[in-house]
This record gives sequence, C-alpha cells and structure tokens, in this order.
Amino acid sequence: MKMLGSFKLLCLGAAALLSVAAMAEDRTVLIGYAAPLTGASGSIGASLVQAAEIAVDDANRQGLHINGDKLVFKLLVQDDRSDMRTGLLVAEYLVKSGVVGVIGHWNSGVGIPASRIYSKAGVVQIAQATTSHAYTQQSFPTAFRIVPHDDENAYYTAEYVVRQMKAQRIAIIDDQTPFGNGYAKQFAQSVASFKGNIVSQYGISSRTSDFNAVLRNIMKQNPDVVFFGGLDAQAGQLARELRRFGIEAPLVGVGGTVGPQFLKAAGEAANGTIALEPGPASYKGMQWQQFDKAYKSRYGDDMGLYAPFSYDAVQVLVAAIRQANSLERQRIVAAMHQVRHNGLTGPVAFDEEGNLANPVFTIYQVRNQKWMPLKTIGGKK
Repeated sequence: MKMLGSFKLLCLGAAALLSVAAMAEDRTVLIGYAAPLTGASGSIGASLVQAAEIAVDDANRQGLHINGDKLVFKLLVQDDRSDMRTGLLVAEYLVKSGVVGVIGHWNSGVGIPASRIYSKAGVVQIAQATTSHAYTQQSFPTAFRIVPHDDENAYYTAEYVVRQMKAQRIAIIDDQTPFGNGYAKQFAQSVASFKGNIVSQYGISSRTSDFNAVLRNIMKQNPDVVFFGGLDAQAGQLARELRRFGIEAPLVGVGGTVGPQFLKAAGEAANGTIALEPGPASYKGMQWQQFDKAYKSRYGDDMGLYAPFSYDAVQVLVAAIRQANSLERQRIVAAMHQVRHNGLTGPVAFDEEGNLANPVFTIYQVRNQKWMPLKTIGGKK
C-alpha cells in the first residue's frame, strides 16, 4: 500500500510538472530598429540591420526566461529614410507596437526629434550613430548612445590635425545639418584651443554637389587641410572637386566617412583623406572573430564599420532586460543606467547623460584607395 501511495504521489508530481511546463510558453519580445534602408545611406542601414539580426539570434540562443516564460526576441525594422518626418512616424509606430526598446537612429537630425517620442513613452532608445551631443544633453533618462558623441570626436580630430598633421591653415566646410554643423563648430573650437589657425568657414546644403563658389575662395586661401562636416557620399564628391580645383590640401572627414561609399564617390581623389571613427581598428578577440565569421557566412560580405556597434546595441538592451528581470519599460530604463556589458567594441557602460563611457577612437587614412588605420586613441580627454 505504501509503495502504491508513493507511486501515486510520483504520478501526481509528474503531472504537476507537465502542467507547469504546459503553462510556460515562448513569449515574443519586439525590439524596434530604425535606420535608413533606402537612399544614400541605405547600404549602411542594411549592414546595421544585418548585424542586429545576428545579435537577436545570439540572444535567443542564450535562452533568457522571465517568470517562467522563454523570451524570443524579434526585430521590428523600420526605414526612417534619413528623414525627420518619416523618423517621427517610425517612432510613433514602434512605440504603439509595444517594443521593449529601440535601436536607432542613424542621423542626428532624425534621432534627436524621435527621442522625444521615446522619452514620453518611457522606451529605451540606444542610438547606434546619433552622434550629436545635443541628443543626450536633453537629459532624457531613456536616451543612450553606443558610440561617442561629436564633441569627443571633434576634439580628437582637431588634436590630430593641429599636433600630428602640423596644419597651420585650416578651411572648414559643413553641410548645415545638425550633425555636420554641430561637428564643424566643435572642431573649430577645439582647433582654437590647440592654437590652430582657421582661415575660413563655409556652409553648403547637404543636398548639393555644387562646390564651385566655396572652392574658388578656398583655393585663394591656400589651406593645409580642408575639413568637411558632412556625410560620406557628399564628402567623396567634395574630394573630387578639391582635386579638380588643384587644391592639394588633404580632406579631413567626420565619423561615418570611413567605408566603401566614400571611396566609390571619390575615386582616386580619396587618397590622403583622413577621418576619425569610433572603436578599435584591430580588436580580434574570440567574440569579434565569431561575429565576423557569422556575418560573412550569412551575408557573404565584409561587415561595415558600424556593424559591431549595432550588434552591441542589441546585446546591451538584452543584458539590461536580464538585469531588470522584467519587460516593464521603467525597469529596463533603470537597468540601462547600471548595465556593464563586454561587447564586440569593448566594455559598454554609460555616463549620467547616457553617453558611452571611456570611448575608443581610431584615425584612418586612405592609401591606394583603401582605408588604413593610423592611430588608436583611448579614454577620455
């Protein structure tokens, strides 16, 4: 009788476990992703999304559970077209879709206005390339960035131009966008702090390919360096025009210049161009190698410069969810401010504003129409 009673208890226990297992289920968790997938930056956006897809797959293999439910992460990807109005519509859609967080946006002119929508909804936003310092200076607790901001980028670029390149006469052009103009202003201030000499500053439309009036004036000023605050495709066109006007001064670009788009647009005129980008140039740890192998295997191409940052953005959001042990937006935001994550691009943590703490940079130069790393700069100034 005792053996029969024990058998019944075992059967009841097994039935209870099966019942609990039946009640537990996979829970789909949406991560919003906003980037330009069409237009001039479409190829960059595609690379960012591809890296994020690998990050989501890796996160799902980790088997994160909350309250007995296995979380299955899924990207909800939207094309913001590098356009502010489209970006605002995208932000509204992602919030209404119930995402736990958003990775985006690529452009500062899109990411800054969109951040107000995410802040109001209490949704974490991790910018993979919104580099204008103004983004985090709004003091939104929901706003974070996985790359350094432009004040830091511009400081180190100016330091390199004045101290390493020994430039005595610097001409500045910007594309009058929040990104390009803000970067150029900070670059000019930093040049002045290093006792450099700025011979001229000009603004042009981000949509123009007509540099004639500006370059006629710059040609007369005989600069040692021409700095351009603008995106890679337009920077490539400018590089061609500099050579057409016989201006031999090297072009110095901003973050986002390093990549195939600039080389394609500039052709042979690309040679000698200098640009500073976030992240180390030669990190080859096991995690990086695995990601590189997975990217090439899946997409048959080399990853873009910002792909590892996109991967890390997804992974740090997942790490915050794990730390919060919750899908509640408020708890995820709080966890983001405390998270410490060892990413592809190095240790990831955020300061009080939501900026990347202790960023690393690399100076690149085009040689034989290929981007080559020259120098790595680490830590804060």
